[in-house]
Amino acid sequence: MHTTTAPTAAAPTRPRPCDTRGDFLLQPPNPAERVPCRVDPVDLRRLDLLALLTAAGIAPSAGDRAAIEQLSVLPGSVHTALHRWLEQAYGFCR
Repeated sequence: MHTTTAPTAAAPTRPRPCDTRGDFLLQPPNPAERVPCRVDPVDLRRLDLLALLTAAGIAPSAGDRAAIEQLSVLPGSVHTALHRWLEQAYGFCR
């Protein structure tokens, strides 16, 4: 439940010019300060497969985790074919 209160005299009635929602604007990130991170392709394929199944309306059950893990270890070409089959069968595009 949200409650609202009337503004007090101490509260500003107009937002600052660069602040339209009461939030402070952040500076854009500096690419030179980005932390290097590399995700294993097997992990990417696993997450991608879970997302595809979810988008198709197929909720993997607890026992499906082992099968998803095994499918994720297969080469990328197998994974691409699996995606194509699911997309064609369920009629949606990425």
